[in-house]
Amino acid sequence: MNWRERIVSNPDILVGKPTIKGTRISVELILGWLANGWTFEDILASYPHLTREDILAALAFAAEMLHEDEYIAIHKATA
Repeated sequence: MNWRERIVSNPDILVGKPTIKGTRISVELILGWLANGWTFEDILASYPHLTREDILAALAFAAEMLHEDEYIAIHKATA
């Protein structure tokens, strides 16, 4: 999946958050829906202008960002 064909960032749309091209639906929003138990079918039924490929692009984008960027691991402190 080449997410670059579907994910864009424009400072004039949602303060530059990555969104699905041609929409104001952010990658963050899609990931949140999935994290809350929504299925692809739930998302597509609620937002018929999205496609399965848009959802997969959001997942591919997130995976690549976590793979390539440094991030802070959060560890539970033990007492």
